[in-house]
Amino acid sequence: MAIQLSTVQSFGSTDAEADSLLQECFQSHSAYVDAIKHQRFLILGRKGTGKTAIFKKIIQTRDSTFFSFGHTFLDYPWEHHRLQGLIGVPEELRFTQSWVYLILMTTAKVLLNQDNSQPWSDGMVDDLDRLEKFVVDSYGTRDPDVTQLFSPSKRLKIRPHIKLAKDWLDAGVDLEKLPVSDLPKVVREVNQNITAAVINSLNPDHHYYVCFDELDHGFNPKEPLYVNMLIGLILAAKSLNDAARRDGKQFSVIVFLRDDIYELLRFEDKNKITENAASTIEWDSARTTWTLKHLMERRFQAVIPGVGERSWDIVFDEEKTMSGRQKKYQHMLDRTFRRPRDMIKFCNEVLAAHKTSGEMENRFCNADVIAARDNYSRYFLHEIEDEIPKHLPDYERHLDLLRTIGVAAFDRESADEAFRRRFGQGDDGLNCADMLKSLFQFSILAFQKTGGAGGGSEFVWRYNDPGARYDDSAKFFRCHPGLIESLGLKQWAKSMESDE
Repeated sequence: MAIQLSTVQSFGSTDAEADSLLQECFQSHSAYVDAIKHQRFLILGRKGTGKTAIFKKIIQTRDSTFFSFGHTFLDYPWEHHRLQGLIGVPEELRFTQSWVYLILMTTAKVLLNQDNSQPWSDGMVDDLDRLEKFVVDSYGTRDPDVTQLFSPSKRLKIRPHIKLAKDWLDAGVDLEKLPVSDLPKVVREVNQNITAAVINSLNPDHHYYVCFDELDHGFNPKEPLYVNMLIGLILAAKSLNDAARRDGKQFSVIVFLRDDIYELLRFEDKNKITENAASTIEWDSARTTWTLKHLMERRFQAVIPGVGERSWDIVFDEEKTMSGRQKKYQHMLDRTFRRPRDMIKFCNEVLAAHKTSGEMENRFCNADVIAARDNYSRYFLHEIEDEIPKHLPDYERHLDLLRTIGVAAFDRESADEAFRRRFGQGDDGLNCADMLKSLFQFSILAFQKTGGAGGGSEFVWRYNDPGARYDDSAKFFRCHPGLIESLGLKQWAKSMESDE
């Protein structure tokens, strides 16, 4: 089949925010289906696996029975959350109530301004009326700016819209002009009342979603406050989702979070949430049927006239294998973290190489893939440099160890010898063993695992198995193939060619 590649501009963007093909080529990944069916609310995945794509799909869906609101980094009142933290409760619970309040006000905003079925029942008129009066009297509008909900200038009118216990009447708290800074004093009781009004007001025939994305912006693993704020959000989401289920309502607070950040969080019942409420976005793994090949085929269809659903073998000349008898798809997949953004970038670089090659055949050949690797490898290294510094500030020295070793596949003795040449005796606390372990943690290195139920050996990559643990006794290692060009490595040393 003859196709025209010369007219194709690109296969999309690596950034979901700028990807013009995102909506047209969106795939209903199981993580997306779990979310919209209100089955799982915590969507986990590496940077670039598609969390923001799902987030954008949900918040951009327009339907008379489908309502959503998306919070992103600029919306988060981090400083005010800190000020609203409750003292005298466990740290992991300290910020739960401030998140609950933010979610309730966001949902009220949707009910009052988007859902034309409201009030959906005559019996819900009073709840919706109380909710509207509280919002209008406290914020001056039924459509408040979510970034200003905790603004110091705001005064909340708790009475007469929200009923608190009589104890509060003599507590010295002005419930008709409560400074928002004093909200923590009554926030539990306020949230309980508003939760009841919001849940009752939800139309049982409609779907409602409040989504949180970009929670990794500004993340600092050494900042306990930030960690506890994230825990508070997850617990707040679970609490409100559970309340909606008990009332038979189709409402979900959905949290999109990097899996490496989630691993750092420690709180009670985390395992229950992981097992029952978390959905991990994966591609080309034993745990999923979703593949990056199919994802790219959707994009090929969108920009190349005449190609069908199974178009990879039409666009790529897979009859001619790469070195080692590898198919081009596997060759490219091995150089990714099995993320959509990596494969999109690689295919775009192959397209660019093809256009400059002068090749007349309208299929991508081995030479196009090889020519694309330099630019792709630089991109891949930059992606790692975007993520790793906060976790491993001296990561450049770790990469220097690999540059000194000089080959992508090596043994422990070669690593130790290269370490001595580059860093001497490591008097500043560095040692080769720790560096190798850190490089494994960030999927820059894999170690060879021997034996097992099936016998033989394999290289263990953490990006492909998040639960994998480093083996301190490992003797053979491999640098990620996507970094070979950017780090200036050879494939392997002559002494290891027979092993390869």
